[in-house]
Formats: sequence, C-alpha cells, structure tokens
Amino acid sequence: MNNIQFSAMPTADAEALWSGGRDAYGRLPETMISDGPGHPCRHCLRNIGAGEELFVFAYRPFPELQPYAETGPVFLHKQPCQRYSSDEVLPPVLTTSPDFIVRGYGESDRIVYGTGAVTPIDRIPSYAAELLARPDIAYVHVRSARNNCYQCRIDKIKAPALAEAGALA
Repeated sequence: MNNIQFSAMPTADAEALWSGGRDAYGRLPETMISDGPGHPCRHCLRNIGAGEELFVFAYRPFPELQPYAETGPVFLHKQPCQRYSSDEVLPPVLTTSPDFIVRGYGESDRIVYGTGAVTPIDRIPSYAAELLARPDIAYVHVRSARNNCYQCRIDKIKAPALAEAGALA
C-alpha cells in the first residue's frame, strides 16, 4: 500500500478559517463544543476531543464551482493543529466507522461514474490503489458512508522523475 498517500485539508484552507475567513458559502464558521467522538478534524485527521472548541463550516474540496463540486459540512479544531502527515496506513479518523464511501475523480474534478463504493475500512487502501491505477482516475475522496461528508483525499505517490532531474544524463 506504499503507492498511495492520504491527504488532509490543505493548511492554507485551515489557516484562512483560523484567521477569520469565510467558508465555501461565504459565511463565518460556527463555533461548537465537541461532545466527543463524531467530530473529525479535516486538518489533523483526528477526532476533536470532548470539551474542545471546533469550527463547523461548509467545505468544497474542489478548485472551482462546477456541478460535481460537492460542498458539505465539516469540522476543524478551532485552535490551530498540525496537518496530518504520517506513515500510518489509515488516518485515525478513518478508524471510527465500519465503512466509508470511496470514490474516484478525473482530472476535470468530476466523479468517474461507477467508482463510488461503500468500502469497509480494511479495504480502503487496496480499493483506493486499485482506482488510482486506472488512467481515468486522478485522485480519490473518502466520504462518510452515512452522511456523505468529505473526510480526506487519497493520491497516488509519484515516483521522482530521475530522468527529468538529469540523474540519468
């Protein structure tokens, strides 16, 4: 499974909200207090602990508006947190449910029909790798199987282009 990488919300997106920015609908994020599990932070990809403040806001993990640019509610620690980066097979937030929707998107940021599947957590890495091996799949989203909320993105790890760097010259 070393050929895939789980990616959290970009730090620039989180920093914009922490600095008073607006969400995908042009609204300020709402502040809530976590009551425990069920509030996964999309930046650190960990659950927000009971009693911690969090933002809930509309998030669109796509570069521009278009018919397939799904927007939905997500959570973020109200206080800045470290962006997820780990060698773990699954980010911690993907171990809190028995399954998730795994779906492929093309270079045009549109859903590739037929790729979406409710996937048991132990099959997420292998199914994502299978999708990313296809030439028509640019990246994969992991979404809640119950509410369709965006969780994280999965990309293919690109091998360094040694020839382009002049290493083979």
